[in-house]
Parts: sequence; structure tokens; C-alpha cells
Amino acid sequence: MSDAVGRGDLVLCVNVAPNHVNGLPVPLVAGETYRVFEVMEFACPCGRSDALLDVGVDFAWCQTRFRLLPKPKAESKPRRVSAPKEKETVR
Repeated sequence: MSDAVGRGDLVLCVNVAPNHVNGLPVPLVAGETYRVFEVMEFACPCGRSDALLDVGVDFAWCQTRFRLLPKPKAESKPRRVSAPKEKETVR
């Protein structure tokens, strides 16, 4: 996943299990989306990922805690419709 995830991408937190290094609870919220600030190519101690993601909460988290969200598609903006102006006839 580290190849697909980049700076600025949105990821969904799917795993809020205790920290697998020290056993402390994590401050992440399941079902919450986070923006990736940095992708650090570093083998996680759990052995399941090859990168850590910095999402602005504490330091960095194993990428297995997140799922990449699809990039939002361009939204069409409503266009202003120009109507012909009505002219008054003066007699």
C-alpha cells in the first residue's frame, strides 16, 4: 500500500487495536478519516507493513491500520444561465 499512498491522500482508520510495540491504547478513532502528512519507508515492527504513516496524531502509525480512500471526483459546478433581457417598448 505504501506505493499507492502519498502525501495529502485521505485514509480511513480501520484498526484501533492497542499499540503493538508497547500495548498502550491508540488515540485513533475507528471509521475516522485522516489526511496523510508523510509516508515513511520503514519496516513496522509487526512485520506486516513496509511504511509508517504520519496522520498528525502522535508520531506515525503502521499502514495496516488504514485503508486508502478513493480520490474525490471533480464536481460539476452549477452554471449561471443567461436569459435574454426583456425590453419595454416606449410609445
